Amino acid sequence: MKSLAVITGGTKGIGRAITDKLISEQFDVVVCARSVDGMSGAGYLPFAADLGTRAGVDALLDYVRSLGRPVDILVNNTGLFLPGQIQNEAEGTFEQLMNTNVASAYHITRGLVSSMVARRKGHIFMMCSTASITPYTNGGSYCISKFALLGMSRVLREELKPTGVKVTALLPGATLTDSWAGTDLPADRFIAAADVANSLWAAYTLSPSAVIEEILLRPQLGDL
Repeated sequence: MKSLAVITGGTKGIGRAITDKLISEQFDVVVCARSVDGMSGAGYLPFAADLGTRAGVDALLDYVRSLGRPVDILVNNTGLFLPGQIQNEAEGTFEQLMNTNVASAYHITRGLVSSMVARRKGHIFMMCSTASITPYTNGGSYCISKFALLGMSRVLREELKPTGVKVTALLPGATLTDSWAGTDLPADRFIAAADVANSLWAAYTLSPSAVIEEILLRPQLGDL
């Protein structure tokens, strides 16, 4: 039986690149997003849910458990960006971003990690950002959520050290995805989504005695 991965936000951008990379490495991948149109073919296990809600998170967990298979890789990648400042962003922005970017990762991890611990095997990846370490003035609650996600990654890493379960935080800078569609900037000002996927795979394929705790990726020419 193939190894199984669970990837949230896996239908576009970085998430899609990771999904396709793991499929190419002979994984079956549970791909979760609000819309999973076009996610078909060998290895793809699409599941539609809004992970900004607890009901959506619980539905995903129920589906994964129904497969009756161990999860080898969990990628908490689902995320939402809303620009603004703390002083003037729309009411509810903080709650929406924290629920989607942080609470979903918290509850999905809690729902799957116990079986990893029991097997003493598994790798959890948190999709953080350079916004997890570098605040900017139009980042508002988005930066707050990404700082929180990196904090959760570090706490989880400490908790799971004795269990054999690995935790890696990925912190990519500007990545050339659909969110940058229409930009006048050249491609060499961005990271390629495949670079993030390949970095994740490199971390996963280390020996059991080694872990890459954090991967910071920036464009060669620096942040935008």
